[in-house]
Amino acid sequence: MSRLKDLRKERHLTQVQMQELTGIDQSDYSKIESGKRYYTFEQCKRIAEVLDTSMDYLAGLTDEKKPYPKVDKKTRPTG
Repeated sequence: MSRLKDLRKERHLTQVQMQELTGIDQSDYSKIESGKRYYTFEQCKRIAEVLDTSMDYLAGLTDEKKPYPKVDKKTRPTG
């Protein structure tokens, strides 16, 4: 989970600030960051949004930090 810690530090955020921004308890966040606990899909999504990256980057599936373009829910096709 060094990517997670690296991104947080690049943005000059503390674990307590991440708690405030994501709603994830600081002790849980610390365990996620150190690899002692896995995050849920929703937690990963919130972390990616706060750190302005993609969930794929956090999961190690890409080396591109830049997030994907946001989906406009109003124009997104349904069905």
